[in-house]
Amino acid sequence: MKFSYQWLSELVPGLDTEPAELQRLITMKTAECEGIESAGAHFARVVAARVVSVSLIDGTRNKAVVIDTGNGRQATVVCAAGNVRPGMLAPWVPPGTALGDKNIGAVVIDGVESEGMLASAAELGINRDHSGIAELEGLQAGEKLPQLAPDWIIDIDNKSLTHRPDLWGHYGMAREVAAITGGRLRDPVQLSALPSGAPAIQVQIADHALCPRYSALVFENVRVGPSPLWLQARLERIGLNAISNIVDVTNLILAELPQPMHAFDADKLAGGIIYVRRALAGEKLLALNGETYSLVPDDLVIADANGPVALAGVIGGAASAISETTTRIVLESANFQATSVRLTSARHKLRTDASMRFEKSLDAENTVRGLARAARVFAELYPGMRVTGGVTDNRASLPAPNPILLPLRFVCRKLGKSVTEEQVDHILESLGFGVAATEPGLFTVTVPTWRATKDISLKDDLVEEIGRMTGYGEITPAPPLVPCVAPPSNPLRLYLRQVRFQLAAQGFTEVYNYSFVNEFALKRFHFDIATHIAVRNPIAAELTHLRRSLLPGVFQNIVSNVRHYSEFRIFEIGNEIHPAAAGLPRELLKAVAALYSAHADERDFFELKRVLECLFPAARLFETEALPYEHPTRTARIEWLGTDLGRIFELHPSLLQEQGMPGRAMLFDVNLQLAQELSAARVFRCTPLRRYPTSGFDLSVVADLAIPVQDLEDRITSLAGSALAGIEFIRQYDGPPLQGRKSVSYHLEVGAADHTLTADEVSVIRNRIINGMRDAGFEIRGLDA
Repeated sequence: MKFSYQWLSELVPGLDTEPAELQRLITMKTAECEGIESAGAHFARVVAARVVSVSLIDGTRNKAVVIDTGNGRQATVVCAAGNVRPGMLAPWVPPGTALGDKNIGAVVIDGVESEGMLASAAELGINRDHSGIAELEGLQAGEKLPQLAPDWIIDIDNKSLTHRPDLWGHYGMAREVAAITGGRLRDPVQLSALPSGAPAIQVQIADHALCPRYSALVFENVRVGPSPLWLQARLERIGLNAISNIVDVTNLILAELPQPMHAFDADKLAGGIIYVRRALAGEKLLALNGETYSLVPDDLVIADANGPVALAGVIGGAASAISETTTRIVLESANFQATSVRLTSARHKLRTDASMRFEKSLDAENTVRGLARAARVFAELYPGMRVTGGVTDNRASLPAPNPILLPLRFVCRKLGKSVTEEQVDHILESLGFGVAATEPGLFTVTVPTWRATKDISLKDDLVEEIGRMTGYGEITPAPPLVPCVAPPSNPLRLYLRQVRFQLAAQGFTEVYNYSFVNEFALKRFHFDIATHIAVRNPIAAELTHLRRSLLPGVFQNIVSNVRHYSEFRIFEIGNEIHPAAAGLPRELLKAVAALYSAHADERDFFELKRVLECLFPAARLFETEALPYEHPTRTARIEWLGTDLGRIFELHPSLLQEQGMPGRAMLFDVNLQLAQELSAARVFRCTPLRRYPTSGFDLSVVADLAIPVQDLEDRITSLAGSALAGIEFIRQYDGPPLQGRKSVSYHLEVGAADHTLTADEVSVIRNRIINGMRDAGFEIRGLDA
């Protein structure tokens, strides 16, 4: 949200705090400022100039323009604008002026020395019109442009204003500035500007819960055209587009009070009644942005006798829009329920400046104030316009905010700082609260309507108001005098922290993805869309379902990172969301890790297996049928502590190929929730260190390629019995002369707990293993120990 220092100065007369200091004070006492920037500094030097003569420079499109810059002084500028002509009045930027990121000087162009330049409205930052030189009216040569002066724009973080709808306009921020600086707040609204008498148009509201108040005023003798340059510049500086004089005035009030307003062409409305109602099934609205929206009964619409003419609180309709032929307008100033506007805006994926403010629960008392402000501005800028009839004001009977009892002792105790009754009274009254001293040390505080919309309701809220205005930096830090109690243990959080630490130590980077997926991603992994929960109001058009797997998100992370890195390791820990037969969906905590290399071979599969064993010691892999997104022969089921924990696999090559990606991606997908439960129940048994040395020997087992190495190791371990002190894989060979077979070599260490094994005892163990493996159909080749 952008705020103009010049605008704030008009609302707080005599404001002399420097812009940078004001930004700091606003951050410390009201809302976080993101920055401050200069705007329109060139207007200190820009003046009106009268074009005396225009001559085309031979061989070019440029023209040598002689201008009168005032006081009888003439200058020559080179200009290519098509609308430059003798007699016109245009803005002249003299040499030495900084205009945006350019420094305007006296330069020679096509052999002609150009002293400064004639500028377009876009170059001056007034609007976005680059079509030609800006044309001025009612000025003398040499005069500065009226109401166009250097300014400073203070940018405030929208998120810090979410709970303060009054701060979405300059008047609300000016109230804060006046309270902070001790200045006087000037109200730009004069209710006396509103006419009395019977209204010229009627309003019917079907449900006051959705529209607590709808006010309207009819103007005639309207001429639609451009607004004054100062108004266009004011809107442009805070990020609003200048459109026309009528729309610009409504945007001025939107950014000032803040009260969203809308102007209908009165002659395009059917009948003399405006209806505020829910949309009917099958109704559609062609909006001002050129889009057609299919409406549902949950949408609140503004309608005439023929149907919807606007989507309430969001956008107007094209059929009733003002145009150059408009001569009468109906000016709407309404208040709509915040939730209704938010849901409608999300449903149609349409957020506007008006909807963003209505979503914050605006003050219903502001509607008539908005009309009064508009009537005054129209009267000042366009004297020919006049009001027809009185104000239409259909409203619900809203209860007044309950007074809040505020003990001074409570304020001091909560703040940890002593404050006086005078300080409390001054601070709250400067912010617009009504304060009455019920008895010594006790205040009765009346909350203003603009702070009563889900903002101030408790005495704790008032303490916060006093604290921020006093200055939290003035409060001496002190530890709270409360018993120190250790927080309850959270085994799952501690376990996840360990998992993250171990994966990071192995070179993995954690990623975070949305819990939403699109249908294309589900089809890519051959997931059944019907088993996924659909999202009623998705945050983006394509994110239509809740995820039942972390894999689509991690795959997209792989695709994104391949553009920048030839190899990387990533992991995600998050919840899968599964439908439940009854009640809320079931969430399952999972972890997916991915190892990608553009130059990978199948050894990366064993590297990922090693990482898996760091997380789950003694985890075992078992052959399993590959799923559609898994490599047909490089897929395994993970078992830990006798329980199926997940899968480890190479991503199917087709998934990478369709993205034009080289290399391979290895992944594992494990159930962390189950792993934490198994880990918590695991019992550790300690074995004393061996007092006697062990003896070692090597064995090579020849088996079919299809037989898992783990099966061979398990069989050897079983045959060795309790004498086995350790078994270590050495290598695997499957080249010539082995055809369709492999030779797997192990080193074994054997020993006894109460003595050193003799050579004969070692031979007995070795022969038992060899004979057992041969009996099982394997060829054994013993190597020298």
